[in-house]
Amino acid sequence: MTGTTGGPTGDASGGAAPRRTHVVTGAGSGIGRAAADRLHARGDRLVLLARTEERAGALRTAYDGAVVEVVDLADPAALAAWTLPEGIDALDSVLHVAGVVHLGPVAELDDAAWHETMTVNLTAPVLLTRALLPALRAARGTAVFVNSSAGRVGHAGWASYAASKFGLRGFADALREEEAANGVRVSTVYPGRTATPMQESVHAQEGADYDAERWIDPATVAAAVLTCVDLPRDATMPEVVVKPGPR
Repeated sequence: MTGTTGGPTGDASGGAAPRRTHVVTGAGSGIGRAAADRLHARGDRLVLLARTEERAGALRTAYDGAVVEVVDLADPAALAAWTLPEGIDALDSVLHVAGVVHLGPVAELDDAAWHETMTVNLTAPVLLTRALLPALRAARGTAVFVNSSAGRVGHAGWASYAASKFGLRGFADALREEEAANGVRVSTVYPGRTATPMQESVHAQEGADYDAERWIDPATVAAAVLTCVDLPRDATMPEVVVKPGPR
């Protein structure tokens, strides 16, 4: 597989664009699923990571032809042992979308919840990106980190989640500077509240009624993510902030 350096619409000679390859986490729902839907619909190759074999089976059914691997992002040892499937040596993008959130004040932080949040939201993207760097460099690909508005401003009750997202922001910033000379682009997308299963869980933890119509459509955030990936090579989008529009 040879990586590409342009968008999905065609090459300079007017021919069809080569098939592109992407690793996506969190493709089972929300923003990750919306991004995977678009990539699959245009014929790109998908490598999807699933936490369990049950979820992997559902993804194989939803995305015919995708490579689906069972890797628990909450298990650093399993993630560190994972490698790209044989035959894939160049990667056009890795989309870090998976995440977890546990709300609560600092005085009542649960140790297990803290460790899961930091592992899934920060350690997993770090380990995965490090493992995929050779393939990203080979294709001059793009790493996209789906962060959060909580990665820009911390609020009461959001300490563990905000800490993980602030850490992810710092990692992406450092990676961006380090890999520029290798042609790897690094983008961080900061969505505000988005109508996903995670947002429904947040509302439940807050004791608030959930109305999906109030929040951003996951497909809208996915469009921003893929804009970072498909942007022509003469530019990069280091940061993208996506907020709910007026209702």
